[in-house]
Amino acid sequence: MTQPVLLRQSFQIAAMTALQSMVPWLVAVASLYACARFDAVPFEPSSYSIVVISVMCLILIEAPRDVTLQLASDRLPAATGVIARWLLVLAGLGAVNLLTEILQELPRRVIWSWVLVTPFGLVGATLLVQAMMRRVLLRASGHRTAIFAGYNEGSLMLAHRIRDNPVLCLKVEGFFDDRSADRLGAETDPELKGALSELVGYVNDQHIDVIFIALPIRHVQRVVTLLDELRDTTASIYYAPDIFMFDLIQARSGDIQGFPVVAMCETPFYGYRGVSKRITDVVLASGMLVALSPFLGLIALLVKFTSPGPALFTQRRYGLDGREIGVYKFRSMTVSEDGAQVTQASRSDPRITPVGRVLRRLSLDELPQLFNVLQGSMSLVGPRPHAVAHNELYRKLIKGYMLRHKVLPGITGLAQVSGCRGETANLEDMEARVRFDLEYLRHWTPMLDFKIMLLTAIKMFRDEQAY
Repeated sequence: MTQPVLLRQSFQIAAMTALQSMVPWLVAVASLYACARFDAVPFEPSSYSIVVISVMCLILIEAPRDVTLQLASDRLPAATGVIARWLLVLAGLGAVNLLTEILQELPRRVIWSWVLVTPFGLVGATLLVQAMMRRVLLRASGHRTAIFAGYNEGSLMLAHRIRDNPVLCLKVEGFFDDRSADRLGAETDPELKGALSELVGYVNDQHIDVIFIALPIRHVQRVVTLLDELRDTTASIYYAPDIFMFDLIQARSGDIQGFPVVAMCETPFYGYRGVSKRITDVVLASGMLVALSPFLGLIALLVKFTSPGPALFTQRRYGLDGREIGVYKFRSMTVSEDGAQVTQASRSDPRITPVGRVLRRLSLDELPQLFNVLQGSMSLVGPRPHAVAHNELYRKLIKGYMLRHKVLPGITGLAQVSGCRGETANLEDMEARVRFDLEYLRHWTPMLDFKIMLLTAIKMFRDEQAY
């Protein structure tokens, strides 16, 4: 939510914004002056070094100008943000000093005392300004009133979040919807004010500040009509479509060359997230291959000399965006099926070799997929890739099945550590696995990946569904 919707424009807001912008710079310069005076060193504001330090502090240490961020931030995030910006200042000064040696004008003891003392002043001043802003700006007189066009899951959720967050400075007055109260299940809800046709009159009579249009996307013509009617008011209008009727994956809003768009189904690995995921995969997979290389060689020899056939085989699977990839595995059966029909392994499958049974029990047959990770066709964590034949079968039977291919397939995944491992004897088994895969897409974080890897290591010796 953007700042204009939150607070009434006033001199107080302008003053507070200017204050939060200038205080960090003032503290940094005042701290340098105090350190110089304490060490009996002349402080010449016009000197080249002081001017450069002041300019860099003014540019790099400035607090975020969004009042909402200042109001909503807890003390710890606010303090860490200040420290991060201070370190950026020091890095910038260090780079400039390497090129120009500007800091030679000041004694080294002054510089070091300034570097160590200033963060305490910055954190204290930032928290003080934040407390002042909360005290002044969160008064009820500064709040704006809001109503919703549309009574549905989306509008109720947004209204609930507004009420639970006083820093949003909004007071929800009610809802308007063309459906009757009994149809909406809101017979006892006093906030259901009336039909959409009554909304404009209510806005003008009650001097409502903000209107959220939360009608379903399919009612686009009604939205257009309502926007036209609302031109006779001075209220701010925000479109908050009821997108919760859809199965959203990594939903977020943004713009393309200034044109607003809402992502409703997207990979979680966009931007820096994808970079961090890939770096983690490469670093960990490389380390594991180096550490396990003697063990991998021993497994290959055992497979090769205990049953006829190759030690390794490649099976066709679907990878990122449904593109076909070759997945490496240690052979654990007397056959290497990869055709139009692939029979899943069962608990007492006669095709599994004695060595293969141990490998499958401990998931050691999957270790060659570390090479897939280095190739970039797989990740350490993600939805497990299924045989092409199984993909073609289940994509017709399970809604949203192919969405699991929005990310790289993984050696292990949320479904596997949640009990959905082994043979999918019926459709319900595969549906459960797909539900966990999509849950992974919705809620991915780096910590979730590490949690899954840790659980995988624990379950290697305890999972009764591995065979």
